[in-house]
Amino acid sequence: MIVTPLDSAYLDSKEHYVFYHKMIDFALKELIVAVQQQQLCNEDEVNLFKQYSDLLLYSIEAMRVKYMYDDEGNMKVDVTDSGFPNYLEFRYLFNDLELREEYLDKLTNVDTLKEEFLDTLLRKKEPIKKRKLFQASSIVYYTSAKKEYIFNRFVQGKIINAEDGTPGEYLVSWSFYDVSHNRPFICYMYFDYNGGKNPLKDREDIYKILKTVADREMALDTMAYAIDKRLEKVLPKLIKRIDLGPIHNMFAKDENQITHAILDGISKKTIPLESYAISLKIDEVASGSEFKEGSFFNKQVLQKWNSVFKKKYVLAPHRIIQLLYNKTPEIMNKLSKAPIEIANLKIDKIKK
Repeated sequence: MIVTPLDSAYLDSKEHYVFYHKMIDFALKELIVAVQQQQLCNEDEVNLFKQYSDLLLYSIEAMRVKYMYDDEGNMKVDVTDSGFPNYLEFRYLFNDLELREEYLDKLTNVDTLKEEFLDTLLRKKEPIKKRKLFQASSIVYYTSAKKEYIFNRFVQGKIINAEDGTPGEYLVSWSFYDVSHNRPFICYMYFDYNGGKNPLKDREDIYKILKTVADREMALDTMAYAIDKRLEKVLPKLIKRIDLGPIHNMFAKDENQITHAILDGISKKTIPLESYAISLKIDEVASGSEFKEGSFFNKQVLQKWNSVFKKKYVLAPHRIIQLLYNKTPEIMNKLSKAPIEIANLKIDKIKK
């Protein structure tokens, strides 16, 4: 059984690991394709979206290897408006890999372990003990996982020249894992620069301020004002934030109507256990004009921000879209565009 203390579910069997990791990997890859095909982002934004999503996929695969044969530890999945691993799991990965060399020194030699496996399988004709499998997976985990590819609480993107026709001359992106929601967010800021021709000379200050004031979910106009106020040479023109999730699935235990519709369908066996849907929200705030603030000798140009423009999307396989239109028509009819169809996930055997 899946134990659910408060808002987390423990994956405590091999079947749960197989199911969950296939589902989250499949869902994220479908999301990447849909964002591009549906033109929810421009070309630069899609490329950056892929990069941040790849970090998520890499980290979740590292968790799969870490926990698969571990009898002492259980991975936590956030079950309240998320569907992603609990943030602490990312922190544990990062901490593990900080001590990588120390762990590797304690692990059984690879050649010794190979000989033991061959002897057990070929001579003794016995299955490999779970303890030995865990040793092998630990070796794979600590030798292959790279700390720099783990999705951290805040991931900073580079400053690049923006595409023609976009609101600003430059584009900077960043991503964060909001601890209160246990969901990843991806942000883009288009800006002009009044400190010369090269904003890269101030990139450390820009990155520092973004990490300080834009590392969590908050009202987008509040975030925009905080960035604008603290970066005198940066003139933000548009800030866009993508909220990835929740991923509605059989593990969820929240009050979300889409989640309830899917769980109800699974319980009545009208849809399979691997059924899922993804909610996606994109908020934008643009500068309408500028004003000056400060003393006569020390005036700063600030932006007057327009109202935040909010867009909501739901992505799901065809059968789930039909179910949601039947069970939650008020939500479906208020989306920014018709539900986006993505592929079914098919898993041969899943044990409850």
